[in-house]
Amino acid sequence: MRYRFCLYITGETGRSRRAVDNLRTLCDERVPGHYELLIVDVLVSPDLAEENRIIATPTAIKLVPPPERRVIGDLSDLGLAASALDLPDAPVAMQGGG
Repeated sequence: MRYRFCLYITGETGRSRRAVDNLRTLCDERVPGHYELLIVDVLVSPDLAEENRIIATPTAIKLVPPPERRVIGDLSDLGLAASALDLPDAPVAMQGGG
């Protein structure tokens, strides 16, 4: 199963960097090799933020698999963030074939 996330940040702030690092850590621990992460800086792409109704940053959105889940903040509480994003408790096993 593939996971797709979009993380909205505001510039190169410490809070933005923590959010990126924390989401990558979560994904590497819980769904290693099974995720895509798009990072959107709302200062560069304000239209995307408006289109997706982003009212605060950082905001992480799990787009796939459904249902969509949103978390606002730097994701510093990894356990709470994992639960809110509906990530598995244990790493997803690599699937063979192709």
